[in-house]
Amino acid sequence: MSARPVFWLGIVPPRRLPVMDSGVCRRGPPHSVGHATEFNRVPDSPASRAPGSEVTLPRSWAPANGADDTGWRNFPSHSAFQTWSLRSRVPRLGAMATRLYTHPIFLEHLTPPGHPERPDRLRAIERVLDDEAFSALDRVKAPEGDEKTILYAHPEDFVERVRAAIPQSGIVSIDADTSASPKSWQAAVTAIGAANAAVDDVFEGRAANVFVAARPPGHHAEKTTAMGFCLFNTAAIAARYAQKKHQAERVAIVDWDVHHGNGTQDIFWDDPSVLYCSTHQMPLYPGTGAKSETGAGNIVNAPLAPRTGSDMFRDAFLSRVLPSIDAFAPDLIIISAGFDAHHRDPLAEINLTEDDFDWATGQLMERAGRHSSNRLVSLLEGGYDLQGLAFSVAAHVGRLMKG
Repeated sequence: MSARPVFWLGIVPPRRLPVMDSGVCRRGPPHSVGHATEFNRVPDSPASRAPGSEVTLPRSWAPANGADDTGWRNFPSHSAFQTWSLRSRVPRLGAMATRLYTHPIFLEHLTPPGHPERPDRLRAIERVLDDEAFSALDRVKAPEGDEKTILYAHPEDFVERVRAAIPQSGIVSIDADTSASPKSWQAAVTAIGAANAAVDDVFEGRAANVFVAARPPGHHAEKTTAMGFCLFNTAAIAARYAQKKHQAERVAIVDWDVHHGNGTQDIFWDDPSVLYCSTHQMPLYPGTGAKSETGAGNIVNAPLAPRTGSDMFRDAFLSRVLPSIDAFAPDLIIISAGFDAHHRDPLAEINLTEDDFDWATGQLMERAGRHSSNRLVSLLEGGYDLQGLAFSVAAHVGRLMKG
């Protein structure tokens, strides 16, 4: 096997900018020095590749000209194309369908060469959702966000430090693995605008549910700290927006990204009006997310050991996440939908498949129907293998479209 290419974290000293604070969730173990230490590593699990079992992806799904297409065209035989048919799985819905928010600005948040959180992630999602099976999606261009809503989760001085850190040209490092480019502010604010519009949609009856395909992600951003590829905490802002605009008394955020959402936990640590439930690999960046971290009784962490598969993930959902939602009875469910727990992902060691995300989506839709008048908003977080990300999003959105 050839040597694994290693991401720049820990090799090139980052340019430090004045947007960092100590934060309250920086107590990770020594191994958690960064979010992306080994990007592009070849999965070693036998489940990730069966010799002689390759199938070819339609060329229309290949990356854009000039983009890195390493490992893109060949997929394992147990991929979504083999295990389920998109056209048979996704029904045509009636007047109130699943809404999808996207925007070209999300591709203009640039990161350094070799960085895992790159624009090709959204290109992969766009291609898979361009399949005829998803023709019933209500596709809407994301509106520009109201900058004042950022203050729902972050203090003004921090927001202004982030604004000041945005470069006029090039790419700068906000921390060892969080970057900003000239359009990063607009991308982050538009992601917030899309999330808030999604909340409006489900409360005002314009959509059955909503998926927001945006970047940069948000769940690592603490009150006063940008980190882990994240500038602002989009899910936290959307939850506060639902409470302020739509008088939602209780909002549940369910985070199945493989990395613990330390930022969301930080923001709602002592707020019993927001339930935060997370399944995540531990130990892993950012080092938070132990079961003992419970906040005001509103934090439910279900850490998973490396190499955990479907059974343990689903057991964590059934034994910890879903009972907590039932007891809380939220008015809205927000999913921090990271897909880096997929077995192909290079940044972790959890062995989920797209079927697990389909199943988890269905479980949360059932709870939304039971408690929240079906109000459910899903926000893209992580997921760094283009193949695993594309198929996982297809399974997730396909389940949302089933209604």
